[in-house]
Amino acid sequence: MDSIPWWASEGAWKKIAIWVTGVMLAVLIFLTFDTVNQITAGSERVPHYSAINHRVYYRLDRARGYQVPVLGDEAPLFGRMLSADEAEALVTLGKLTVQAKNCMNCHTLLGNGAYFAPDLTKSWLDPAWVSEDVREELMLEFLKDPATNARTFGSGRRMPHLGLSDEEARAVVAFLKWMATIDTNGFPADFPAIRQVGDR
Repeated sequence: MDSIPWWASEGAWKKIAIWVTGVMLAVLIFLTFDTVNQITAGSERVPHYSAINHRVYYRLDRARGYQVPVLGDEAPLFGRMLSADEAEALVTLGKLTVQAKNCMNCHTLLGNGAYFAPDLTKSWLDPAWVSEDVREELMLEFLKDPATNARTFGSGRRMPHLGLSDEEARAVVAFLKWMATIDTNGFPADFPAIRQVGDR
């Protein structure tokens, strides 16, 4: 009976399996830390929460082939400049409110959620808000009373009344503005941004 080559032996395959598992575990740990570093607020592609103190618009990045968010001049949300801590608290409240009201049951945020209602990833720059000058107030009015202020565009779909407090509604607007500052590699694709100040 011929002897089994070393590479075909049971012992060799056990050792290979252990080494491969160990290497892949190390790769997974590295990728986890790298991902957390890249998606943390204040990183290159995910601006700090204080970005809500600035004008947000999109510019075509020709090298990448899609629109990327750009922070412009100061444009404080609701007319008030917030400190870094205040901005973080407001955006965090908005995120928690969106989660508590199960907005992702109907909407998509950063690629997660449902497709029954509009994608909210770039809703801060949605042309439906008409212009930058009235956007904040229109968003607040809609969030406080969606039935009266809804525009269904013929779909017949309506957002339920969420019973938001004034503070929660403002926080949701802050969260939506901050989310529009995140570089999402062009997602959602072919998004037509609101007509921005200075556009011809």
